[in-house]
Amino acid sequence: MARYLVTGANGGMGKAICRALAGRGDEVVGIDLKTTDGTVPWTVLPADLTDPTSLETAFEAVAAGGKLDGVIHAAGLYDLGSLVEMGEDAFLRIFNVNLFGAYRVNRLALPLFAPGARIVLITSELAPLDPLPFTGIYAITKTALDAYADALRMELQLLGYPVVTVRPGAVDTGMLPASTAALDRFCDSTELYPVNADRFRGIVGRVEAKKVSPEKLAGVVLRALTKKRPRLVYTLNRNPLLRLLDLLPRRLQLAIVRRILKKPKKDGGGEKE
Repeated sequence: MARYLVTGANGGMGKAICRALAGRGDEVVGIDLKTTDGTVPWTVLPADLTDPTSLETAFEAVAAGGKLDGVIHAAGLYDLGSLVEMGEDAFLRIFNVNLFGAYRVNRLALPLFAPGARIVLITSELAPLDPLPFTGIYAITKTALDAYADALRMELQLLGYPVVTVRPGAVDTGMLPASTAALDRFCDSTELYPVNADRFRGIVGRVEAKKVSPEKLAGVVLRALTKKRPRLVYTLNRNPLLRLLDLLPRRLQLAIVRRILKKPKKDGGGEKE
């Protein structure tokens, strides 16, 4: 029986991963802001990824249970907004969760690793792509996490610990209402960007329309944990429109996005862009 640590254990992806691991007989310890109600066959320890003291306390309990055969980073924060209108607290907070949280957990987990233990970092299909406007803050943090995974892999191979990156597209985690609400708040509050809100919602909707279940993502994570020679990077549910846009020259990408999102300006009785 293997023993794994899962961050974001109460989220849609984290819970599916915990369930898949526990279902095959593994011991699972989760980390989340809240504990579970005790009805699941795994333990969730309360911890805040942005608070080193909170994490250290949680890891005292993790260490008491023995060695770890792997860590799966499913925790993540989604946000949307203008990079020049976003407050510093909001800007730093998403980095603190999506990037610095993974760094903190790995530093604490490494001394507990059993031989051959693995780290799985869930980034995003957006990580290797040019970011879309106003979703850039999320894409930046996931791109940084992707680069962190590459650098960590280069180092930990020398210690015998594989590092695997999983880049999923849209996953049906129940976060769509929150995403829609964030989009509405931005369109209503921005003072610098009189964007065509309906068209912007259409772009985001098309990107998120083709979702896969969190159980499918959990299956990919299981392969990353159990294959003798796992891939360095697993992809899942890549959006063809985003891939196509990324293949175009960057100036053409800019022109397309500008054409779609910029509100027409009225000039007398007619309109022009």
